[in-house]
Order: sequence, then structure tokens, then C-alpha cells
Amino acid sequence: MKKFIIAILLLAAGLLPTKADNITVDGTSRSYIAYAPQNLGENRPLFIFCHGSGQDANYMLNTQFRDTQNPERKISIENVCDTAKFVIVFPNGIGNQWDISGNRDINFVKALIDKMVAQYKIDRNRVYLGGFSMGGMFTYHAMNKIPDLIAAFVPVSGYPMGGATANANVRPLPILHIHGTADDVCVFSGVQPALNVWIKHNGCPTTAQVKNNYNGFSGAKMHSWGPGNDGVYVKLLELPNKGHWVCKEPQVYTGKEMWNFCKDYSLNKTSPTVRITAPTAGHNYISFAPADAVTFPDITITATADDSNGTVEKVEFYDGTTLLATCTAKPYQAVLTGAVKGKHTLKAVATDNDGETSTATVEVTLQAPASITISSDFKEGGALPAGWTTFDGKERRVGYSNGYSLGCRVLQFTGSPRGLNYGLYFRNVEGKARQGWAKYGLSDGSTTLTLAPGHYTLKYKICNWNKPEFSPVELNIENSTGSVSIAKQTYTPTINIGNVASNSFGNLQQQSFEFDITEHGNYAIALYTADVVYGDCILGQLILTANSYEHTGIDATLNDKEEMNNNICVYDLQGRQVTNPRHGLYIKRSAEGKNGKKIFVR
Repeated sequence: MKKFIIAILLLAAGLLPTKADNITVDGTSRSYIAYAPQNLGENRPLFIFCHGSGQDANYMLNTQFRDTQNPERKISIENVCDTAKFVIVFPNGIGNQWDISGNRDINFVKALIDKMVAQYKIDRNRVYLGGFSMGGMFTYHAMNKIPDLIAAFVPVSGYPMGGATANANVRPLPILHIHGTADDVCVFSGVQPALNVWIKHNGCPTTAQVKNNYNGFSGAKMHSWGPGNDGVYVKLLELPNKGHWVCKEPQVYTGKEMWNFCKDYSLNKTSPTVRITAPTAGHNYISFAPADAVTFPDITITATADDSNGTVEKVEFYDGTTLLATCTAKPYQAVLTGAVKGKHTLKAVATDNDGETSTATVEVTLQAPASITISSDFKEGGALPAGWTTFDGKERRVGYSNGYSLGCRVLQFTGSPRGLNYGLYFRNVEGKARQGWAKYGLSDGSTTLTLAPGHYTLKYKICNWNKPEFSPVELNIENSTGSVSIAKQTYTPTINIGNVASNSFGNLQQQSFEFDITEHGNYAIALYTADVVYGDCILGQLILTANSYEHTGIDATLNDKEEMNNNICVYDLQGRQVTNPRHGLYIKRSAEGKNGKKIFVR
């Protein structure tokens, strides 16, 4: 009876062929509403959009995707479908809810795709999925479950409340997230942490391109991160002062924005696929050295490339617009040497036998500071910031990652008074020796910390989380590989927060750890908990400063080999003559073997 009434209403509105129907999935009858334009044709796209919690398909179609209050504006999803010629399906969740952790509704979506393919001869390569509120949470869930079935994803006003995750084996995914800044159900501040996970996974630049007053809508912003691997984008449409609803403003109508984003993506790319596997997007190279002797490690860029309907003829590597190497066979890799500080866009361009190309990019940053406040990234509860790696005796975590409600992570404190707003919590679950730690500068944490010989100071603030008897913390400066300690200091906190983030606690006293580096190299800052069960630490401040550098014995610094006099012979530190010196230390002598001096080639 209910379906009959819905059909009569739709017929009266002149909106058929909208169809309410059912399908049996895993022994359960599941319902949905589909809209298919007249003269659809074959091999057309399919969009599946899931309602919010407590809503249903009928509400989503009739209330959220039609502007019934202003019919003269003709804002409706049917208009978009009629123009672009695609089918849209609004499924119903069981009990007006979605399964956002298991396979119940994933199987429903898979069954819907199969039915729409059979009924409308849909192109399986152009199936798109979106959802509002809890439907948006389900959309994020589906990204890890059925990335091989969905070409692009559009969550609206919803994200995983426990934090987003991206499985390592999932392909780069195109994502458009639409959200109002005044949303009081899924607050806007939670959007960026969810997107950060996929920005990193997709290898997108970490800095967005922003279009202000998007489409002429005052205050609207379109944030675009990309292109990443396989040329995909992650985008955020920020809607000023909009709450927890689907936007129906003509300039930024949700239905149209969804389609305009998704229409560019298909699962059956004829162009080659290419992905940069190293370095990771957002990798930070930090080099402490005298201003005239700053050098960064060689950066090896590796990529994978293949072509589903042909062969990959070549992969070209670029630093910005500068060609680094051309590879015509696997392994595809290039080395960036002598790079200068600043942001670098590393690019791999794959060309197939048909002349089609695809591009992958990652953005890395090279810094040469005199001082750096490492703890400035402690600003998101439940996350592990980039640059950090933790281990608690059982689980190793690598930043940037988020969605943690237990274990090593950043905690946000809300008590009053409080000595910290945020702090990095790490622990030792079983109390085994040196099995609870947090390290900054390991390669898997997306940060490389290079230190020149000199005298340094590490300023820090530390307390305990749940150790009223107080347990010491050991700070170490280690080689970034091998965990060999160069210098260390032990500090026993005098403040314990008490295992509750809303507890009050006083100001932490700043401590100082001075140490010397005698050999130029890559290092990690390591902090170890006490070797006791659930030994813990809250790190609230960490500032690294170079006080002075040792004399290196360098007599000259050259920008490149072109500055060398033809009468000068250059040798490496093993005494071998070098005709094409890269950056680093060398010995120069005249042709007669006189005047041996150290030089530094940038």
C-alpha cells in the first residue's frame, strides 16, 4: 500500500519514471527508489545515494533533492539525471540505519548494482556512491570495502566518527566531500581529519588549491588536493553557515555538484595507471646545518605503472618542470640530488603505446631551520601527527594517521586549569624493556631529520597520564636506523593528569636537554617510557634548536660544478677523482696537485 501511495504521488507530480521496488539480499527484502530518465540509452552511469539516520529513500528524494519551496528554480535531481542521462537510486537502510562496520549493506549495494545493470544496461565502470549524514559514514566505509566497484565517492555531511581509515591495498580514490560549516550534528571540524587520511593515501599534495566564492556563492570554498596517484583528486566543498542538510542553492546544488565531480571518473581507464610509492606525500626533510652548507639527502622517487589495454612505453620523472630521468623499463625510479629548501612537487608521467599519459604527483617539503617546534602539530585529538612513530609493546603506529580512541595518540585536554591543550600520549603495555616509545624522524613517519655537527638544545614538557607514583621518561638522540643512542637524558615528571582528559592539572615546567652531534647524518628523537606495566608519558612540548655548529674545515662552497675552474681537479674523500660531482664534500687540487682544500658542492 505504501509503495502504491508513493507511486500515485510521483505520478501526480509528473515525475515518473521514478520507481519504488524491492530486492532480496541475503534472505531479506530490501527496498529502494530508482529514477531513470526517458531515452536513457545503454551503458549509462549509475549513482547510488544513501539517506541519513532516521530518514528513508522517499525523504531523501522528495525533501533533500528537490526544491519544493521554490519550484520555479527547478532544482531537482531528476533535472540533473535528465540532462546527463544517468540513473539514480535511493536505497532504504534497515530500521532507517546503515551498517557502517560490516557487510550487510555492502551486499545490498552490490546487489543493487547487479540489478541496475540488468534492468537499465548500466556501465559497471561508471557507478558512483554517496550518502548524507550516516549515509556519508557508510560511503567512507564502502571506500575500503568495494573500491573495485565504485568509480568515485561523494559523502555529504557525514564522516566516520571514530576516524577514517584507508586500507593500503585500496586504489587511489576520487572523493568529493560536501559539508556545511554550521553543521551541529557532524561538526565541520571533523571533516579535514577524515580527508587527510585519503589525501595521504592517494598521494595528493597536502596543500589545497582553493576557489573562494565558488560558483558565485558568497563564502563557499572548493578545496582541491591533487592530482595524486592516477590523477585523482580529493575535494571539499565548504558551504558557509549551512547546517546538517543537503544544499539546494542553485549555484552549489548538491545533486549537480555530485555529478560534475563524478562524471570525470571511470574504472576502465584506457590511459595507463601510475602511482608514486616513495617518497610518501607530505614527506618532510629537515636539515640543520650552517647556512652556507645546508644539504639534504638524495631523494629516491619510485613509481609503479601499468596499462590495462596495452603497454607502458616510458615513465618520466620530474622535480617541478625539471626532468630528472626517463625509464623505459621496470624498476621505474629516479634520484633527486642537490635539492634546495622549499616545497617540491615530484611528478611521474607514464606514457603508453597509444600515446596516452597519466600523471602522479607527491609534494615534499625541504626545511633548513635554526629552530623548530615539533609539537606544533599536536592539534588533533585521536591522531598521530606526521613525523611520529610509536610502539607500545604490541602495536606500532605511524603518522599521519587518525581515528584512535585507545593507545598511543594525541589527547585533547579540557580541564580548567590545565597545563596543556594537547599532548602526545604513549605507553608500555607489558612493561618490557624499551618497548614503549615515541620517535620523531624515522623514515616510516614521513620525516627525515638531518643534523650537522654542532651543539643543540631540546626543550620539552613532560608529565604522566596515569602514574600517580610518577614514572621516568628517557630522551634519546639516536641514529635514524639501528636505534644507536648518541646522547640521552632521563626525566621524572612531577605532574600526573589522572587518566581523565577533563581533569585539572597545573603548568608543566620546561626542561632542557643539551647534546652534541659530532657526525653529519640522519637522526631520530626518541622518548622511552619506564620499563613497567603501562608506563606512560604525555609529551606536551618539543622544540629543537641548533645553538652552534662545529667548524667543518670547508674552505669554499660552490653552487654547482660549472663554478669550478677547468684547471681544478676534484676528488672524493676516498681519494678518487670525480668528473661530475654531486652535492657533498670533496677535495680540490690544482692540475699540479697543489693546494688541497675541502669544498662543499651544493
